[in-house]
Amino acid sequence: MLASQPGLISQTNLIVTSVTAGFVLYTRSAGVAYFAGGAVLCSITVKILKRFFRQPRPVIVDGRRKKTYGMPSTHSAVITYMATYITLACTYLPIHPTLPTSHALSRILPPLVVIPVATTIAVSRTWLGHHTWPQVSAGFSVGLLFAPFWFKLWTNGLNEYGIAVENVVRMYVL
Repeated sequence: MLASQPGLISQTNLIVTSVTAGFVLYTRSAGVAYFAGGAVLCSITVKILKRFFRQPRPVIVDGRRKKTYGMPSTHSAVITYMATYITLACTYLPIHPTLPTSHALSRILPPLVVIPVATTIAVSRTWLGHHTWPQVSAGFSVGLLFAPFWFKLWTNGLNEYGIAVENVVRMYVL
């Protein structure tokens, strides 16, 4: 078990949040901000589900149990949402002007990076002793279902509002 091992894997929340925030700031894209908002909403959805299921977390290595509920895993849900949404975006959305126009860099590389990273983060929740396999599986399922729903809302009209927002931001920021 890696529960007593400090390192990057135990800091995934901070790392993923920082990378996402940096990407929002770099691209200044309403679509990327919408994606980040979806991650927050996915997290809130899981927190509501946890109150419904009320399933305790596993006992941590030092014998203490975390006071919050474990079913479903928030980390697993959000990182699965992110990996799924990024894959859908790379497949179906136009390339944002702030990103490289290379097909390999903008369409192929992101899913090739994010899917193994997401899998490692989700699985690490059991390695670190924070969740059971059923809790991680439930989180995975929530993220896998939430991403296409959120993506469909964007592609069925919300993106038009995003374009308008980007134009307003461009007038005042650039």
